Amino acid sequence: MSVLTKTSVEVISGNEACARGAMAAGLRFYAGYPITPSSEIAEELAVMLPRCGGVFIQMEDEIAAMGAVIGASLAGSKAMTATSGPGFSLKQENLGFACMTEVPCVVVNVQRGGPSTGLPTMPAQGDVMQARWGTHGDHPIIALAPNSVAETFDLTVRAFNLSELLRVPVILLLDEIIGHVEEKVRLPETVEIISRKGPDVPPAEYRPYRHTEDMVPPMASYGRQGYRFHVTGLAHDETGFPTNKPAEIDRLNRRLNGKLDRHRDAIVEVVRHDCDDADLIVFAYGSVSRAAHQAVREARAKGIRAGLFRPRTLWPFPGTEVRQLGRQAKAVIVPEMNLGQMAHEVEWALAGACPVVPLGRVDGQPVCPGEILELIEKTACG
Repeated sequence: MSVLTKTSVEVISGNEACARGAMAAGLRFYAGYPITPSSEIAEELAVMLPRCGGVFIQMEDEIAAMGAVIGASLAGSKAMTATSGPGFSLKQENLGFACMTEVPCVVVNVQRGGPSTGLPTMPAQGDVMQARWGTHGDHPIIALAPNSVAETFDLTVRAFNLSELLRVPVILLLDEIIGHVEEKVRLPETVEIISRKGPDVPPAEYRPYRHTEDMVPPMASYGRQGYRFHVTGLAHDETGFPTNKPAEIDRLNRRLNGKLDRHRDAIVEVVRHDCDDADLIVFAYGSVSRAAHQAVREARAKGIRAGLFRPRTLWPFPGTEVRQLGRQAKAVIVPEMNLGQMAHEVEWALAGACPVVPLGRVDGQPVCPGEILELIEKTACG
C-alpha cells in the first residue's frame, strides 16, 4: 500500500523529517513528554495529528507516555513516542512489556550527552547499548540509525513497517546533530506502507500468540469486531494467559527472539562506500558517519585505500557483514560519540581477523573529519 507525500523541495530539520515520516507511515497516535533535543517532534505532531483525525497527548511523564502508546497500538492504531536519554531510561519497563506482549510501536530517541541529565543540548551516541539491553531479560528489538534529514524520513517509515511486520517495538536512534540539522530535501512521492497481519479466524478461535510458521502471530485490534484477549507481561501461552509450564515458556522466548533471526535479511541494512579495494575500513553510524565519509574521501585523495562501512541497522547487529570486512581489511577504525559501545561489537564480530581501532569522543562535541583522517593515516603507517 502507498500513500502520497509532499514532493516539493524543502529545508527542514531531522526532527521535522521524523514527524513527516511518521505521518506518511500512518501514525495516528502520539503520546510523549517534552525533552531536549527531541521536543520538535512532539511540537510538529501536535499540529499534524489533529488535522487527520489522529490523537496527540502530552502525558505526565515518559513512563505514562510509553504505556499510552502500547494501549493505542493494542487498540489498532499505529503509535509512537519520542524522547532523549533520561526519558528513554524511564520507558524501559514498559518497553520490555511491549517486547513480551509483541505490541508494534516506534520509540524515537534523539540522543544527547549523559549519564543522568548530562548535556541536554549537545550530541552523543551513548544510548546504543541501552537500546539493545535497556530492559531486562532476553528480548527482541530493532534499532535504526539515520545519518541525514532525508534518511530520517525514510527510516522513520521503515521503523513503522518493521514494527508492524514483525510485531515488535522499533527504536529510531537519532543524535542531536541529526535531529537539529536543517537540510534541503525532496520527500518521496510515495512510500511503502506495511500494516500488521490481522486475524484469520473468528473471535472464538483466535489465539493472540499463536505459534505460526513465520513466527509472527496475527494481531487483532483489541475490542473490535468481537476480538478480546488477555495481555500480560508474564510468561504466557498462545491464549495470552500466564503459564508456568517450562515447555511453553521456552517456546515463547525462543519464538520472540527467533523471529528477528528468521527475518534478519529484511531487517539489516548497511551502506558501503569505497570498500571493494579498501585496506582500512571506517565503521561509523549516525552523524559521525558523515565526518567519516569526508575523511575517507580525503584519505583516498592521499593514496590511502580507505572505505566506509555504515550500518543503518544497529540492532540486530550486522555481524555477518562486519565479519566479511575481516577478510580484506588490515584494520577497522570505529569513531563514535561514546567510549566504544559499537567498537566492542565490531571487535566481537571480527574475532581477531584484524585490529579494531576505536576513536571515542564524550565531551559533547562532534567527531570531526580531521580526527578520523589523522587516525586513518596513523593506522596506515602502522
